[in-house]
Amino acid sequence: MTDKSQPNRRAAVIGAGFGGLALAIRLQSAGIDTTVIEARDKPGGRAYVWETDGFTFDAGPTVITDPDCLEQLWRLTDHEMSDDIELMEVKPFYRLQWDDGTTFDYSNDLQQLAAEISKLNPDDVAGYEEFSAYSEGVYTEGYLKLGHKPFLNFSDMIKAAPALAKYQAWRSVYSIVSKYVKNEKLREALSFHTLLVGGNPMSTSAIYALIHKLEKDGGVWWAKGGTNKLIAAMVRHLERLGGTVRLGDPVVSIDTVGNRATGVTTKSGWSERFDAVAANSDLMHTYRDLLSTNRRGGKVAKSLSRKRWSPSLFVVHFGVEGAWPGIPHHMILFGPRYEGLLNDIYKSGVLPRDFSIYLHHPTVTDPSMGPEGMSTFYALVPVAHMGKLRVDWDQVGPELEKRVLDEVGRRLIPDIHSRIVTKFHYTPADFGTDLSAHMGSAFSLEPILTQSAWFRAHNRDDEIGNLYFVGAGTHPGAGIPGVVGSARATARMMISDLSKG
Repeated sequence: MTDKSQPNRRAAVIGAGFGGLALAIRLQSAGIDTTVIEARDKPGGRAYVWETDGFTFDAGPTVITDPDCLEQLWRLTDHEMSDDIELMEVKPFYRLQWDDGTTFDYSNDLQQLAAEISKLNPDDVAGYEEFSAYSEGVYTEGYLKLGHKPFLNFSDMIKAAPALAKYQAWRSVYSIVSKYVKNEKLREALSFHTLLVGGNPMSTSAIYALIHKLEKDGGVWWAKGGTNKLIAAMVRHLERLGGTVRLGDPVVSIDTVGNRATGVTTKSGWSERFDAVAANSDLMHTYRDLLSTNRRGGKVAKSLSRKRWSPSLFVVHFGVEGAWPGIPHHMILFGPRYEGLLNDIYKSGVLPRDFSIYLHHPTVTDPSMGPEGMSTFYALVPVAHMGKLRVDWDQVGPELEKRVLDEVGRRLIPDIHSRIVTKFHYTPADFGTDLSAHMGSAFSLEPILTQSAWFRAHNRDDEIGNLYFVGAGTHPGAGIPGVVGSARATARMMISDLSKG
């Protein structure tokens, strides 16, 4: 139930993404008067939404795992998430299709999964079982034990070191997968998940293999009406508890006096004092721009400029005539290369002629996402961030859009161009403009071992004692469970700190 022991404590949360809203709900549930300030006209952050020509286009994310981490936000005050939003189970989780036409349906139906593995290599069924056991181990250590714990001191990292060493966290996800299975397609099938949180399977810490356990136990889900409806449900719940969401007024300054945050000022001139400030905004933007008048801002921004940032995304949203029951909700259309393509994105920073596509088809699960008899899609292609790939997206965008749609047409919808009712694309430049994302990065800092846990942005700033962080840039990282987990860790600290006066 709500704790009213500290009714006069006030907190500001900058950014109404999943992490910011989850944090605000936890704070408000504890009796802290919380205001969320959002720059855009709608809440959601990266989970923005467009509605056009009867189609609903979610910006993303579209894969919901560990629904319990969301349900906890309602249970804090004896409410039920199901009263505000319906989650629909998605099966298969993903259909993977390679350039040669081979397909692989991935789910947590173990009998069906074994049959799918056997199609690729019967000898790898036993290896998959060993990998699954490994995934369970890193899930227990990396998610259950460490995923909601703030790493404020290096000693916290030292304490976690034995578990990290036991599971060879210095190795990549792809390397660990390859230890257990031999078929190359299966190696790709079991390692691509890191791309969904901005990580290169060839360099992301093997700890991220825990994603398989998350999916196996909790399933993959879809919010009826779109991810935007889940965001709307979170806002509704926050406001039910007495919290406030201020839209369309970007924060331009985190106001400070010495090593204390005193409040925020917005573009409209609105200024308010708060006992604590939490940033769900982009890390670089927060330190470089919002803290530009405090020496801490420039100091940390300089450090952040030397770090490795995750890549960006190019997304084509399109609505087409007809229903496509043969195309599942989630597909990965692998291109002819895997490691070489990843090198182009993460290392070389070139725009290759080939690509792999994540294809999202929500109307196959939820027909309300499009007009009757029509289908909603988006095709997502990872691309290097703008610090590596320096192109004019106004010029390149239309060309890449056509290439992406051509590929979807070649492999799935032969007459795609004549069927398209509406379309638009979203580029790294849009991430930079709309979300103040550094270099257009879609997932903040790249999730490599030396940028994880204590090495990631801390959930509480080391010098400004009442400035906190939540979201993809802080521990544990990107993805809905990650940012909601960061909210849990940050809320625990804020509630404790604010209770001390």
